Amino acid sequence: MFQADVEAAAQKVDRSKSELQHAKFQRQPSEGLDTKGARTEEDAQKWAAQMDAGEAAVKEAEAEADRARLRYQSNVDSGNITIAKAYAELQQSRAALELALATVDSTKAQLELAQYYLDNTTMVAPEDGHIVNLQVQPGMVAGTVQVGGIASFTVDADRYILASFSQETLKYVRVGQPAEVALDLYPRQVFSAKVDSIWWANGKGQYLPSDILPTFYPTDPEAPQGEFAVKLYLDERATVGLPIGTQGAVAIYTTPGAWSDLRRIDIRAHSWLNWRYPLPF
Repeated sequence: MFQADVEAAAQKVDRSKSELQHAKFQRQPSEGLDTKGARTEEDAQKWAAQMDAGEAAVKEAEAEADRARLRYQSNVDSGNITIAKAYAELQQSRAALELALATVDSTKAQLELAQYYLDNTTMVAPEDGHIVNLQVQPGMVAGTVQVGGIASFTVDADRYILASFSQETLKYVRVGQPAEVALDLYPRQVFSAKVDSIWWANGKGQYLPSDILPTFYPTDPEAPQGEFAVKLYLDERATVGLPIGTQGAVAIYTTPGAWSDLRRIDIRAHSWLNWRYPLPF
């Protein structure tokens, strides 16, 4: 709009200048008549007035053109300021949008982490069994650092017995040999079993990784040797409950004969005494 005003003012200036030129052209013949005394004073004043009016019209048109240019320039400057302000607001909006998107991503990550923790609050047993010594209740927080277990899970399947023996007594023990077990949990009862395997290792033969050279000393002859464990399965394991930590005595029959018979009497005496007078060991 302001640019159109500038163009219109410029055209008005041109028109005023043309009218002024026309007035000057009309005055020239009258000046020739004036030298010859053929022009009246009234005509002279008329053409002078037209010249003055033309010059005034030109000045007015030029002034109006200047005002139109000033208005147009002012509008352009104002438009530039408006554009700059709008651009700044656009940048601020873009920054706010990026911040909002970052907040959404952070919130989404927190939600996924919370869902992961929620999913892991349900403990699923790997096999059939039962929990012993449960240390938490619904609603409690166990903590992000795993320092200790919150419960003990015992598997019901594949229960077996471990019997520890001194090293010299395992000389004739073989896999598959018959054995008998007297459990303190079942006084006056003796259960038949078989040797499954021998664990040829114990903790005394283990060294922790270290940069310190080990030091060896003579073994005290009165100190007991490190014992090895023998793994046994009961012949009728389905009819006998074997809680974790059950105590008892085991007799392995390596060879038939009198010694085996004496050992059978010995283990039955152990079971009978547990019923008659429970021993503290």
